[in-house]
Amino acid sequence: MTESHNPPSIIDSFCGFEQTKSQSLFLSEPVNQVYQNFTWQSAGEEIRKMVSAIHAMGIQEGDKIAILSKNCAYWIMADLAIMMAGCVSVPLYPNISPNSLNELLLHSDSKLIFLGKLDQPEKMQAAVPNHLVQICFPFYPIKNCPSWVDITKDQQPFIGKPIIDVDSLACIIYTSGTTGQPKGVMHTYRAMNFAVASFLKANPTIQSEVFFSYLPLCHVAEKMLVECGTLFTGSTMYFVESMDRFSINLRDTQPTMFLAVPRIWEKMQEEILKKMPQKKLNRILSIPIVSGFFKKIIQKKLGLSKAHFIFTGASPINKALLVWYAKLGINIMEAYGMTENLALSHANRKNNTKFGTVGKSYGGVEVRLSTDQEVQVKSEASMKGYYKEPALSAACFEDGFLRTGDQGSIDDEGYLTITGRIKDQFKTSKGKYISPAPIENQLLAHHYIDQACVVGHAMPHAFALCILSESAKNVEKIQLANDLIAFLKTVNTELEHHERIAKLIILSEEWTIENGVLTPTLKIKRNVIDGKYQNNYVGWSIANETIIFCD
Repeated sequence: MTESHNPPSIIDSFCGFEQTKSQSLFLSEPVNQVYQNFTWQSAGEEIRKMVSAIHAMGIQEGDKIAILSKNCAYWIMADLAIMMAGCVSVPLYPNISPNSLNELLLHSDSKLIFLGKLDQPEKMQAAVPNHLVQICFPFYPIKNCPSWVDITKDQQPFIGKPIIDVDSLACIIYTSGTTGQPKGVMHTYRAMNFAVASFLKANPTIQSEVFFSYLPLCHVAEKMLVECGTLFTGSTMYFVESMDRFSINLRDTQPTMFLAVPRIWEKMQEEILKKMPQKKLNRILSIPIVSGFFKKIIQKKLGLSKAHFIFTGASPINKALLVWYAKLGINIMEAYGMTENLALSHANRKNNTKFGTVGKSYGGVEVRLSTDQEVQVKSEASMKGYYKEPALSAACFEDGFLRTGDQGSIDDEGYLTITGRIKDQFKTSKGKYISPAPIENQLLAHHYIDQACVVGHAMPHAFALCILSESAKNVEKIQLANDLIAFLKTVNTELEHHERIAKLIILSEEWTIENGVLTPTLKIKRNVIDGKYQNNYVGWSIANETIIFCD
């Protein structure tokens, strides 16, 4: 593909809207419940002064610059300044441990770090290697750290539009570490251009939209859909102030495009059912005129009254949950991709969605299944490789196809269904392999179960570790056990004999990012689960009870 067939680079696109939409709202961030607004022009002035400051520090073209912050307006401005200065952006998860931060900054060869909106800024700052230049964002001062304002106050803005080599490195995105150490995925401007062009071609009605940014911007899905979506369409991006104010900020914003991981959809459902039990909800939805009016009220209260593109991704979602939202007039499109291909692989389309699948492949994406049903994809969105890991990079590809590590099936219409992760599979002592993800999805369909992880490596039977939902905590233990036993029997009738779940282990401690069980994108770290509980597996396996409560 020649450069002329690519859309403009992310910087070309920004510079264009900086001229044509100079006074239009670009970024809006609530700080102490007051929205701080930036037009394309005012943001451009901030960005261009920082570009001059970066050059004045002697940082060279191709040098790596890290960003450590929760989502905020200056996160986007820092990212654009890095790229406009000819450097490589290294976005990092704001909730990683100080040790991990230190390791990734050293591994990435970063020369400078932007520190922003953080829960423990001083603690994170202490983990930054001494040789790195540090700059903190406005609104989030850090002791003994030069601020963006101080660094740029005497700088003249960088003038003009830099020439971007589309084959140069744009960013290194570190994976969230579900299966071990994070790996630095290298992506070029060409790959980003291709991914955005393919996405927009598949969704031709997307124009100037309103985005709501709250999932980590260092995650590939948020980066591509929200950041690139805003910058390539001249849209507006609003931010969440905190997760405590998530529902309020979302209601204020009423975005036209919205992305949530399955865990968020589950939590939103819980909140609705707290206020309106399912039986009452069903009764209202069954009344024709009232139903339509009621759906609009629910959508507005959630903040989704104007959303015409609603996505889910990052981990599997239960089909029943998608059906449940569809009954409320909220049609969620499941998408599929990886950090290694800029999240560009498959997606359901508007008015052409098949629940339970991740949709059809995007234009320009070849897909095939290997002999063991591994999904393999090939496109110009594929990574250049893992930073400093040539052997691992080579092992990720086969005949130019990216090996996803996911197993799947493709139906006659081209819809892909993900059936599990090859690495997540485990073998029971009877020599049978089990893929846990589809079983977990079935378990999560019950409103008593909030989190589930199927385990049983080298055990006679599989069993599931579960965390109860809020609604289950108000139910008597005997009633709870009886209900769950009945539910488990139903689930087991739909499973192969060797897949059947022998027991449900009810744990009391919720799995969170903070206690190390969930990744920053709310996926379960199975190796951590095994390490945490495996000493109990034998005892649980031989116990008489089907439902075991662990206090």
